[in-house]
Amino acid sequence: MMQGDIQATRAGLQAVRRKIQIAENGHRLLKLKRDVLILELIAIANSTRRSEQELGDLSQNAGKTLSIAKMMEGSLGIVIVSISVERSPEIRVTSRNVMGMQLPVFTADGVRKELADRGYGLIGTSSVIDEAAEAFEGLTEAIVRHAELLAAARILSAEILRLKRRVNALEFRVIPDLYATREAITLRRDEMEREEHSRIFWVKKRKGSL
Repeated sequence: MMQGDIQATRAGLQAVRRKIQIAENGHRLLKLKRDVLILELIAIANSTRRSEQELGDLSQNAGKTLSIAKMMEGSLGIVIVSISVERSPEIRVTSRNVMGMQLPVFTADGVRKELADRGYGLIGTSSVIDEAAEAFEGLTEAIVRHAELLAAARILSAEILRLKRRVNALEFRVIPDLYATREAITLRRDEMEREEHSRIFWVKKRKGSL
């Protein structure tokens, strides 16, 4: 079907051809971007599965070390040690570029601490406190990494879905409509050319009969 703003002229035909070229180039680039992002999402999904397993292992280990620390130091001792930490961890959010997409990068600062930097002092505490603190520091870093993967996966999934809709719209609606318009213009121009030839023929014939 011929689009309403397209005239059945040579200029109109050239305009449709340009639109077809632009639409097909856009379709190809969008498909390429979609495919690259899908590969990135697959890689992140694989990393997320490994991260979930790591979180489970670290969480189980941290729970064990905490139970031992409670047995050795008592619950009150654990509370006193936990509130003695002077500097809380900070999460910095930056980004990385993947095909024009800005994916988040989470960096945890101040999670891992030296023994002297944990705030509770070395005298009056046992090594089980240090083991529990180290275990939970590792667990915290793993949680931050896992959160980064989940955030990136959500952003990629939404963008891939958006690209899929645009690719489908170009492939199944816009480009076919443009081809149909080109065909309609070509047929109309052929018809107009035949009508012009017929008109010239009858004019010449009429002149010849005079």
